[in-house]
Amino acid sequence: MPQTATANILTILETDFLGVVEEWLGSQVKEGVKRSDLFSDSESRAQNQELLKAFVKGVRAGVVNEEFNLEDDAWEDLRAVLADVSKERVSRGVTPTEMATFVLALKEPLFKRLEAMPGVEGGKLIRDVLMVTRLVDAFAIHTNEIFIAERDQIIERQRQEMLELSTPVVELWDRVLTLPLIGTLDSARAQEVMENLLQTILERQAEVVIMDITGVGTVDTQVAQHLLRAAAAVRLMGAECIISGISPMIAQTMVQLGIDVGTVSTRSSIRTALSDALQKVGYVIKTSEAS
Repeated sequence: MPQTATANILTILETDFLGVVEEWLGSQVKEGVKRSDLFSDSESRAQNQELLKAFVKGVRAGVVNEEFNLEDDAWEDLRAVLADVSKERVSRGVTPTEMATFVLALKEPLFKRLEAMPGVEGGKLIRDVLMVTRLVDAFAIHTNEIFIAERDQIIERQRQEMLELSTPVVELWDRVLTLPLIGTLDSARAQEVMENLLQTILERQAEVVIMDITGVGTVDTQVAQHLLRAAAAVRLMGAECIISGISPMIAQTMVQLGIDVGTVSTRSSIRTALSDALQKVGYVIKTSEAS
């Protein structure tokens, strides 16, 4: 085998594989990224071994004339292992910086072994160090890209789950639904609210919907328009909408802004709104008298 930089790197990885793994783990400890609080020693060692095996395979088949591309088929195993390891590390709370440093820590054991190789000195040593740097840096960058993509998927999934939790449609009584709104109501959330609400009206055959805005901090023109559009959509579904939680401050603000609720019923509290809703669907509320 000609003494190219790639050949020297492969010699090190193939003849002292376990030694490189152990020293790589030691480098991670020194860099503070081993995360023994999240992974046992056996888990960390297994991840390092799987990644290094895939890395060796990629170097052997994917480096031609000192050139490589981690998107080539030769690096498929490395990309697959990286995806699995990144997914596991994201789920346990590892940061992107820790993930990149975890990979970059591989340089130290490789540099030490290159320096100790017979006949590798001067210009050859610089050549080999540069090759290791290019390989491991590309490895780290690719790792970070996978890691961030995985984390973004988790964030998006959590965002969707939070949206669903923030727009719960509750069946208070037969044919009576309530939608308690809390926080801000922007366009994206308003769309989510409307879709969820209309679907539930259809499923429950609801006749009255109470939209309670007690937990909405600010009602401006945009928020009011979202509420009125939702109320109009409810009417098109054959149900009636009552907006509850209209405080004196909200009422004053809506008047100042010139917001006209039209035929939409409004109530100051969900209690009075529920009383109205029950009457609309044919229930009579009576207070029991002590005998």
